[in-house]
Amino acid sequence: MTARGARITRVSGPLVQVDGADAAMHDVLELGPHRSPGEVVAVRGAHVTVQAYEYTGGLRPGDTAVPLGRPLAAPLGPWLLGGLFDGLLRPLAGAPVWLAAGSLTAAPAHGPARRFTPRVAPGDTAAPGGVLGTVATGGPIAFRVLVPPHVSGRVGRVAAPGEYGPGDTLATVGAVPVTMTASWPVRTPRPYEARRTADAPLLTGQRVVDAFFPIAKGGTAAVPGGFGTGKTLLLQQIAKWCDADVIVYVGCGERGNEMADVVAELSTLDDPRTGGRLLERTVVLANTSNMPMMAREASIYTGVTVAEFYRDMGYDVVVIADSTSRWAEALREFASRSATPPAEEGYPADLASALAAFYERAGAVRTLGGGHGSVTIVGAVSPPGGDLTEPVTANTERFVRCRWTLDRDLAYARHYPAVSWSASFSRDTGLIGADYARRADPGWAARRARALDVLADADRIAALADLVGTSGLPAHERMTLLTGRLLRDGVLQQNALVVNDASCTTAKSAALLEAVLTVSDRCHALVEAGAAPACIEAVDFGPLLRARETAGPGDAHGVAGPRDAVLAGLDAAAGRTA
Repeated sequence: MTARGARITRVSGPLVQVDGADAAMHDVLELGPHRSPGEVVAVRGAHVTVQAYEYTGGLRPGDTAVPLGRPLAAPLGPWLLGGLFDGLLRPLAGAPVWLAAGSLTAAPAHGPARRFTPRVAPGDTAAPGGVLGTVATGGPIAFRVLVPPHVSGRVGRVAAPGEYGPGDTLATVGAVPVTMTASWPVRTPRPYEARRTADAPLLTGQRVVDAFFPIAKGGTAAVPGGFGTGKTLLLQQIAKWCDADVIVYVGCGERGNEMADVVAELSTLDDPRTGGRLLERTVVLANTSNMPMMAREASIYTGVTVAEFYRDMGYDVVVIADSTSRWAEALREFASRSATPPAEEGYPADLASALAAFYERAGAVRTLGGGHGSVTIVGAVSPPGGDLTEPVTANTERFVRCRWTLDRDLAYARHYPAVSWSASFSRDTGLIGADYARRADPGWAARRARALDVLADADRIAALADLVGTSGLPAHERMTLLTGRLLRDGVLQQNALVVNDASCTTAKSAALLEAVLTVSDRCHALVEAGAAPACIEAVDFGPLLRARETAGPGDAHGVAGPRDAVLAGLDAAAGRTA
């Protein structure tokens, strides 16, 4: 039977059975009168099982199905930055309030004209990934028209500088026409020349991350935490303040009001790097919890494909996925509907492989064109009931380089970001410490190690103090408890609503941390010299604790005054007890 005779024979939620379709695994079919897209997930003889990416209400047996003969692909072009899209990269601007089948269409092949400036001439030799020219987008990120992968040869015709549409040929390379748009299968990683060592830190502006659990450009991180611990807010702060060139924010299965808040904030927030709007270098993919389940599953791959597209232009890109747990739940629901034997907690047996395939698309690379680019992936994990041993969290931990665990007790104590210093880790600290040492901060690793040791000792002593009381502890242990409090309240805590504290440079982070450790040394020295611990604890440490808000985001020198005021207070208190 030919593809013309392909007919729908059964509809079960997002799963549609089609008979007579000439289609292979992962091919896309258009289903029914609205031509709703779907992807082949099983082939059994003449029967093809398709997962639909739109609401299937109204589809019925007998409706036609049209195979397109290609896998699910993302349309890529200069319209992406500043846009809001669904999981298939279809624009949501102008979409109706309730998305019905057929209400969204792919990015138009004939959109507004944009100015093209060539960078090659006829007769030049072009290799894959080479830059043919640039297209003006009106934003801070230059859009580079690249030679497609697997295409090379002599440049034929080159368009003159001027205005061109998305479908117009800008150049020919080896007789292959090249436009400003491209299409790439979302489940296939884009090629690159070689991987590079990811040793340069991605600066997020969040002290607990940059100073204690850093992530490299090209690294991976998971943010597990229960309900109400601040995952979304932390990811939003990273999206706002990190030093990446391009941000790809994937809202995967989250609440619609949270996605609306993200889009509203990004559209009004000034970009500290360019002075424009942060949305101008951000791509937002929104697949909220009431959108189709399988579009949620595809949105993760679509987001990382967009990131690889800009990585190949030589940019550092961050993919923020909120959350991978909702994506895994879509996999579980699909596996249940397709009668796949369940594994642990009902998730499919290939959950670990799917997570690995996603996170492995991160990395710092040398592009096909010889430039440098990176994709960093930060994924939120929402374990049910805060159980960090459940399958998604446990398997994610196997494949990421960093874990920023959000602690419920810290969150309920209004300590934000609620990143646990005892349950978090970073496997990039060695390489990043060496990078800091090369960039004139050789003490970064030692400060970090000492602060973490103090926090661990303070936690241990606090448990003992709950039994015997603080007054029953030796003097040096009481000073360790004091130092732990200063680190928690003066360094680790950060207020996203205060301009001076919403983001923090590495210089200011180092100054705050060094100030607390200097005060700690003075406290220990004074009690060893005979000062009463109670008198030391009674000193006003407020100036030091408020320094994170009184000093500007990059004002490292503004920490010195509060530090010196506290040191003077300590010396005065010790003199009164001498």
